[in-house]
Amino acid sequence: MKEDGAELLRVAGVSKAFGGLQALAGVSLTVPEGAVVGLIGPNGSGKSTLFDVISGFQRCDCGEISYRSARIEHSSPDEIARFGLVRTFQMSEGGLRLTAIENLMAAVPGQQEHKLLASLTRLRAALRAERRHLSRAREVIALLGLGAVADEYLGNLSGGQRKLIDLGRIFMARPRLSLLDEPTAGVNPGLIRVIVDALSTMNREEGISLLIVEHNMGVVQECCDHVYVLDSGRVICEGTPAEVSVDARVLESYLGSARVTSDEEAG
Repeated sequence: MKEDGAELLRVAGVSKAFGGLQALAGVSLTVPEGAVVGLIGPNGSGKSTLFDVISGFQRCDCGEISYRSARIEHSSPDEIARFGLVRTFQMSEGGLRLTAIENLMAAVPGQQEHKLLASLTRLRAALRAERRHLSRAREVIALLGLGAVADEYLGNLSGGQRKLIDLGRIFMARPRLSLLDEPTAGVNPGLIRVIVDALSTMNREEGISLLIVEHNMGVVQECCDHVYVLDSGRVICEGTPAEVSVDARVLESYLGSARVTSDEEAG
């Protein structure tokens, strides 16, 4: 794992149960500043539940979650987002009756100019900010190769294009840390390369640290510095992508089938 960054996110002994189902059982992990950390495991292993708990959509039963050394396990999703930690979901979220570029502009935090009174009293500043946001949105649209659909409603875009819009919102929000829930799931193989390149730009050029849930092991091996493996709500292994790919516990629980999937997609 990268050692040049301070600890940005720390999850310590987090557990979460739904009735008799133990979704998370004492999960611990860290994300250093500047790192790309992967989270893999079979379906039902607790990955999305962990994301829900970290981002405030679920409350953990016990354990601690710290972001930039501040405890956040009792914070709301909007508070956590304001702290600089944002997430995406497996199913793309967004305004279906907004265009692609409008969705990006709406992702900019702290837009006081959208409030009527502020707009009237600070009209020039509001117009300058609007032009600045539009210019940035056009840059991001071009980066993601979505220029042809910039003015298309989100509801008319393909699943892969919506995933790219999800990434575009992160570029616009510029958080310190983003949690990405299966960014390449259900995406046309031709767009996976675009997504991988966007993740690299996001991390290396924009300085956004990433925690990624991903089933495509080719993407994990290319993008991630460090990987945690969940199985039945527990971390069973951690290490570099190369290390976890040869761990017997990982091969037994998950990675063998993942490799088959990746090989089939590559073919």
